[in-house]
Order: sequence, then structure tokens, then C-alpha cells
Amino acid sequence: MHSQNGVTIKKNAKQDRFNAPDYYDISGLLTEEQLLARDMVRDWVKKEVSPIIEDCFERAIYPKHLLRSLGAIGALGPSLPEKYGCSGTDEVTYGIMMQELERGDSGVRSAASVQGSLVMYPIYKYGTEEQRMKYLPGLASGELVGCFGLTEPDHGSNPGGMITNIKEDGDHYILNGAKMWITNSPIADVAVVWAKDETGKVRGIIVDMDTPGCSAPEIHGKLSLRASCTGELVFEDARIPKSNLLPNVKGLRGPLSCLTKARYGIAWGAIGAAMDCYDSALRYSLEREQFGKPIAGFQLTQKKLAEMITEITKAQLLVWRLGNLMDQGKATPAQVSMAKRNNVKIALDIAREARQIHGGMGITNEYPCMRHMMNLETVLTYEGTHDIHLLITGMDVTGLNAFK
Repeated sequence: MHSQNGVTIKKNAKQDRFNAPDYYDISGLLTEEQLLARDMVRDWVKKEVSPIIEDCFERAIYPKHLLRSLGAIGALGPSLPEKYGCSGTDEVTYGIMMQELERGDSGVRSAASVQGSLVMYPIYKYGTEEQRMKYLPGLASGELVGCFGLTEPDHGSNPGGMITNIKEDGDHYILNGAKMWITNSPIADVAVVWAKDETGKVRGIIVDMDTPGCSAPEIHGKLSLRASCTGELVFEDARIPKSNLLPNVKGLRGPLSCLTKARYGIAWGAIGAAMDCYDSALRYSLEREQFGKPIAGFQLTQKKLAEMITEITKAQLLVWRLGNLMDQGKATPAQVSMAKRNNVKIALDIAREARQIHGGMGITNEYPCMRHMMNLETVLTYEGTHDIHLLITGMDVTGLNAFK
């Protein structure tokens, strides 16, 4: 058992029997360093996540203690430079780590994605060296918890409509507004917030959440990502030092570049959830007997399993190529959108089909399919909805903007 803030998180005695599917020998495309990173995170998930995740999900407990552990294995901002306490990995390695984390649970991967891609990345990319040295080492270790404020109650898919704003007041900015659906906000020490300045330009600013006028009410009643912490960000005349402004970007290009980085990690992560559901369904179908033989011997079961492994394999190849393009600096945001949309959708379909193979047992927490299915409903929506990414691809291939 593990105690956190007076709440006891129960460990189950069930063995994590996950055996990763690799039908096209994707492992043979990976470097030794990439394989080591994958195996390290895979082992960590089996040891730290699998024993507690069903209890955390059922009781809506966020296992905050895992953040320090994620920092210890280098999973927070791994592709950022070592001088800031990060691992300096390539983008394929980063993706593989997100895959293994989401195999454990989408909420665990979300915590790492937000910290690394949406908080640490913009501070590194658009901040000053002083800001990097002040915040990145603590965020990399998990000592500091970060969140990302872009989505607003009335502005989700249209971030340009935001009304959160900053106004100059001597050597400070006065920050007002509200953000919604913010992972980690109720426990965050630091928020990277996007707001409009007095000229209407979108600017990024680092907010220390202990600043008067800053609050982060938690959102309750979620039926998805229940082992993740989600809330609002509310700013009422919060005085933020001008030195906290990210000076090296103006406009929506800043937050959208962060989302591209996060969406890339999601494209890998969703495969992990799909792999877990497929592996569980395959094992169950070989063990469960009906009409005198394992249900894996029936045509309809084999059809489901064959389609699952085909889609997983296609998704694996898609992100491996995308990762190489990312490392070469050639990947486009539209290419990332395609991978995010495709891989999350196939993962959700696989979770549903895997649940069917498990029959009635599939709706219990004895097996992971229903939890992954519920989580993936959120992953399908956040960081750009399924339909928005479809239109991004459509605009990219036609040159015509369907958003207006």
C-alpha cells in the first residue's frame, strides 16, 4: 500500500503479464539506446503503475507521488538538454517512453506530456536562460508540478478567441481570465499561461501559482482519466512580474507549437493503450473456453484479433517514421495531426473490440480494456479533437481552409 495525503492507495497482487505485440519487428528499427529507454519505462510501469492504477482509477485518486518517480527515470522533458536536468534524448525515444507510460494509463502519460511538452518545452524554446535555469531542473525532477493554460470555458477548438488578458502595471502585468480542463492545475506550482496583451497579441507568461489572485478549482465527476488531476485556472488581478513573460514568441504560433509537441507524444502513447488491450484480449481468448474450445479458435474472434494487430502495426510504423522526421526537423504539424487522429481512433476501436472479447468480464477492473476505453474518449478530444485534426489534414492536402 502507498499513503498519499492521508489517502491509502491499495496495491493488487495481480501480476502484470503484458507481452508487447511487435508483428513487424519494430524493435529491429530501434537503436540500442531507444530499446534501453523503452525497457526501462516498461519495467517501471509494471512495478509502479500496474499494481495501483485500478484502485486509483476506481476511487479517482491521482497518484501524485509518481511524478518524482517519473523524474527519476528521465520521463519528464526527456528530449530537452541535459544542462537543465533532462536526458537529451532523440524524439523517437521520447515517443517510445510515452507509449510505455500510456500502456500503464493515459492519466500517467498525460502528466508526463503536460510537464514535458506543454510546460518545460515552451520555457526552453521561448524563455530566457534565467527562466530556464529557474524552472526546468525542478520540473525535470518532478519536484515542481506544472500545468498549461490555453483552453477557456468558451474557447476550446478556437484558441484565438481567448479573453484571458494581461495589462501592464509598472514592472508587473495584471493577469485576468479563466482556463478550463487543465491537467494538474489543482496541484501545480507553475503554470504556463497564454493571454492577450493590450495590443491583442497572444503572449506566454510563467505564473507561480502561489501568487495572490491565482486559484485552481478541481473538476470532479469525471468518468474518464480518473487517475489524473484536472481543474480550472482562475486569475483575478494577479500581479505577475514582467520578467516572467516568455519573450521569444508572439501570437498563436507559441501555444500551437507546444501542442504539436504534445500531440506527437499522444500519437505514440495511444499505441500503448491499444497494445495493452490487444494483449489482454489475445491472452483471454486463448484461456477462455466455450463450446469445447478456446474462443480464439472461432472465426469472429480471430477477425477481431487480426484487425487489432494490423492497426497496431500500421500505427507503429506511422509514428516511427514521424519520429525520424521530427529528429530531422522535417515533420510538419499536419503530419503530427494525422498520426494523433489515426492512432487515438484505432486505439479506441481496439479497446472496444477487446472489451467484447472479454465478454462480461471486460467491464470489470480485472482487465484493463474498459479503463483504457474510458480514458481514450478524453484523448480523442483533447489536444485537438478528432474532427479538428481531420480538417487540418483536409486543409493540408487541398489548400482550402474549412475552419472559416
